[in-house]
Amino acid sequence: MAVTPPAGASASTSTSTSANANAPEPIRLAMIEGLSGPFANAGEAVFRNLLWAVERVNARGGVKLPGGARQLQLVRMDSKGNTEEALGQLRLATDQGIAYVLQGNSSATAAALIDALNKHNQRSPAQRALFLNYSAVEPALTNEKCSFWHFRFDAHADMRLNALTEVLQADSRLKKVYLIGQDYSFGQQVVKRSREMLQAKRPDIEVVGEELHPMGRVKDFLPYATKIRASGAQAVITGNWGNDLTLLVKAVRDLGLNVKFYTFYGNALGVPATIGDAGIGSVLAVAEWHPNAGGAASDRFVESFRTRFPDPKEDYLHARMQAIIEVLASSMERARSTEATAVARAMEQAVFDGKVLGGVHSGRMRAEDHQFLQPLYVSVMDRAGRDGVRFDAEGSGYGFRSVRRFDAAEVALPQSCKMQRPD
Repeated sequence: MAVTPPAGASASTSTSTSANANAPEPIRLAMIEGLSGPFANAGEAVFRNLLWAVERVNARGGVKLPGGARQLQLVRMDSKGNTEEALGQLRLATDQGIAYVLQGNSSATAAALIDALNKHNQRSPAQRALFLNYSAVEPALTNEKCSFWHFRFDAHADMRLNALTEVLQADSRLKKVYLIGQDYSFGQQVVKRSREMLQAKRPDIEVVGEELHPMGRVKDFLPYATKIRASGAQAVITGNWGNDLTLLVKAVRDLGLNVKFYTFYGNALGVPATIGDAGIGSVLAVAEWHPNAGGAASDRFVESFRTRFPDPKEDYLHARMQAIIEVLASSMERARSTEATAVARAMEQAVFDGKVLGGVHSGRMRAEDHQFLQPLYVSVMDRAGRDGVRFDAEGSGYGFRSVRRFDAAEVALPQSCKMQRPD
């Protein structure tokens, strides 16, 4: 049923299955994300994932608590892709007693939200809130900037790079690599750590270019593609996401360059359709799961999502965004409470076996730094219908097949968090 959105929020979505006016109040989850502006497509894609996860929890009765089962309600709050707007939405959420905030598209915004939430929880202990992060992957967020009130459900950038460079180092023909990223904390980290990992794993590889560009403001990546061509690079490593990735890949394709792309996010949001045949065997991506990971359970998982969102343009499914809602719901049930501190303590011990997803995904929360540890897949673009590519991406006719699967222990890296926990 639709409900009136809180003031300042773009919309509110409830998936309660009952219209009983006497039903317990829903548990509100505030998704603070760019739902307008240059990265709106990424924000809307996340919303569909979280909405589907919320709907499934509610369809089986909601969160079972001592006072009775309660539904989840996902509240859309538009940051417009701007950190100051995100902080304003956080204040709005906490002022209205929303205890669970979800965000991920931009590590810089995530860092600001963590800092603001730390201060809020110290100032207002009776209204504490948790921040659940689905894709802000700057490693510092669970290392030197770690917080008891923050939980990350995506592998951080160094973990993802560890997997990508393990695959890259096996390509003996590769001798020249170009590094490019968005000029903010995450993009800077990817470029820096890519250089370091290449030096450690393949010191014979030459880094022939290193570039940081404004985030979300470049409309024409041809000058960057021209530099890549002039450098003689055989491969590009990038953490770019959203339109910054799509436009970069398009510019390289338009120049006819035969280079490999080692990406974090090259398997969705327009990239496969943009690059077309040129991406076959050339665009690689890393994620906790992908639609062609294989097996009957994985296939059913994809088919169920596509039944819910049949428009090919809305085809963006990630297992971690399902896990975040499932782990939250089970942590509330173990804590027998929705109070943030109690739920956080339960979530620190969370082990997700993935049974509610048909066994598609699994992982565990590392209590020391609140980093979710999970397997990672590196996959490569290919034409749909070929071996290992049952499903395409966004109706493009191109999908991704597995190159290598890494167990969680293979890509989990040491942490340096010195967490301050509440009394």
